[in-house]
Amino acid sequence: MKIKSMTGFGRCELAEENIKFTVELKSVNHRYLEAGLKMPKALNPYESAIRAELKKYIERGKVDVFISYDVFGDGMAPLSYNKDLAAEYVKYYQQIAEDFGLENDLTVAKLARCPEVLTMDELHLDEEKTWHILQKALDSALEEFVKAREIEGENLQKDLVAKLDHMLELVDFVADRAPQIISDYKEKMLTKIKELSEDVKVDESRVLTEVTIFADKVCIDEEIVRLRSHIDGARKTLLAGGSCGRKLDFIAQEMNRESNTILSKTTDLETSNKAIELKNDIEKVREQIQNIE
Repeated sequence: MKIKSMTGFGRCELAEENIKFTVELKSVNHRYLEAGLKMPKALNPYESAIRAELKKYIERGKVDVFISYDVFGDGMAPLSYNKDLAAEYVKYYQQIAEDFGLENDLTVAKLARCPEVLTMDELHLDEEKTWHILQKALDSALEEFVKAREIEGENLQKDLVAKLDHMLELVDFVADRAPQIISDYKEKMLTKIKELSEDVKVDESRVLTEVTIFADKVCIDEEIVRLRSHIDGARKTLLAGGSCGRKLDFIAQEMNRESNTILSKTTDLETSNKAIELKNDIEKVREQIQNIE
C-alpha cells in the first residue's frame, strides 16, 4: 500500500443524459475525516450517500467538496422569479444609498444574483438515475484526488526515511561516545586527586565506587535501545505504507521522550550537541508526519 499525504486535489466534469455534474475536492491536514459539502439544495437528498462514498477513499483530512450541476434539454429545471423579494432588495438598496449618501449602482445582473430572487426548481430526473451520474463524477474526482495524495505521500516517504537514517547515525554516535565519557570522568578524578594531594596514595576502590555511581547516573543504554527500536519501527511503518499517520505520530512522541532523557543525563558537550541535533530532527519528522493520512 502507498503512503498518502493529507493534502490533495481532484476534479471531474461529467455530462450524461441531460445533466452535467462538476465535482471538486481539496483537503488539508486534520486529525480525523471532516468533510464539508458545498452543493445546491436540490442535491441535499444525496448527502448521506456522498459522505459514504468519501469514506471509501479517505480516512483522514479536512476535505472540502464542491458539487454543481447544469441541466439542459427536456429535463431542464425551470427558473422561478420572486418579484416580491426582488422589490424588497430594490427598496433597501435605495434606502442604503440615501442613508449614507452613496450612489445606487444596483443593476439587473446584481439584483438577479441576490439570494432567492431567481431559484431553480428540483431536477426533473428520477433519484436513482441522478445518483448514478453523480456517483460516477464523484468517484472520478476521488480517484484523481487519491492519486495526487499518493504522489505527495511518496515524496514524504523518501524524505522521512532519509531523516530517520540520519537520526540513526546520531544515535550511533551517542552510543559509541558513552564509554568514553566514563573513562574521561575517571581520568579527571585521578588527575584532580593528584593535584590536591600529591603525597597521598590514591584509594583505587574509592575512585572505582565514585566512577560506578557516576556511570549509573549517566547510563543511557536503555534509551539508546529504545530509540533504535523506535527508529526501526518508524522506518518499517513508512515502507509498509497505508494509513499510518497516527501510528507514526505516536512513535515520534516516544522518540522525543527518549532524546529528552539522554539530553538530561549527559554531562558531555559533544553528546549534548548530538542529542540537540537529534531532537531537532525528531521535531522535523513530527511536523511532516502530521501531513500523512
